[in-house]
Amino acid sequence: MENASKALIIAGAILLAILLISLGIMIYNQAQDTVSNSGMDQASTTAFNNQFIKYEGKQKGTMVKSLIQEVLASNSDATAGNDAKVKMIINGAAETETPTTSGIVNSNLYDVKVTEYNGGRISQITVSAATGGATP
Repeated sequence: MENASKALIIAGAILLAILLISLGIMIYNQAQDTVSNSGMDQASTTAFNNQFIKYEGKQKGTMVKSLIQEVLASNSDATAGNDAKVKMIINGAAETETPTTSGIVNSNLYDVKVTEYNGGRISQITVSAATGGATP
């Protein structure tokens, strides 16, 4: 009888150990999910957008040329098929992923507007000749 009670105590201890190990694994898995969803996607989207948002509004031609260089650099870094490429419409021309600075006069003013987003990221910027106003 004494051996049977010891066997039950050992069996209970083993079941309790298995329960604690299972609980530990469950907590670890939940912590991993929390770490992987910590907002790094949001931070990278904000960083991506910030490189273009600083050009919004009325800008001189020199700033528009800098924007075009930023777009070209960003698009060359984007992998093929990636929706992180930025397209530009300059003075009503066709939308392009490889804009050129030809036609942009350094001393002229231009209105720069973000016109489309894709998944929270800027996907299109429109540049048009400014209508009056003082230089920035």
